[in-house]
Amino acid sequence: MSNEIANNRKARRDFHIGDTYEAGVELKGTEVKSVRAGKVNIADAFARPEGGQIFLYGCHIQPWETAGAFFQHESRRPRRLLLHKKEIEALEHALQAKGSTLPCLRMYWKNGRVKVELGVGKGKSHTDQRHDLKKRVELREAQREVARFNRQ
Repeated sequence: MSNEIANNRKARRDFHIGDTYEAGVELKGTEVKSVRAGKVNIADAFARPEGGQIFLYGCHIQPWETAGAFFQHESRRPRRLLLHKKEIEALEHALQAKGSTLPCLRMYWKNGRVKVELGVGKGKSHTDQRHDLKKRVELREAQREVARFNRQ
């Protein structure tokens, strides 16, 4: 069983990621079953502090098919993240800067528990995104040339 549950590749494309934090996720029983089945989408997931706690929004966990209506969970409900008090205060302080956000980078298993990696991000402009793409293309071409040279 792979440790990686879901990965948000759009987050690193759209944001300059600074510090990263690991947080536990408070889940219901049917949510854990859906996560084990890999039915998670974190493409639009982000975290926000509220009342001294951090909540995860936009994380879509599909309802479990065989659960009854009483035990079923909402697919996009806000989920509380489990962090130490000092980490919560540091995140609240980091989000005071204009344009800062807290996107969810990936979701994974660690010691039988679901963890989320959050990154303090600042939005990229379209020119920054184009610059990153150009840098990747140049690096790929240089690697091809080195490989071609080594083959000869």
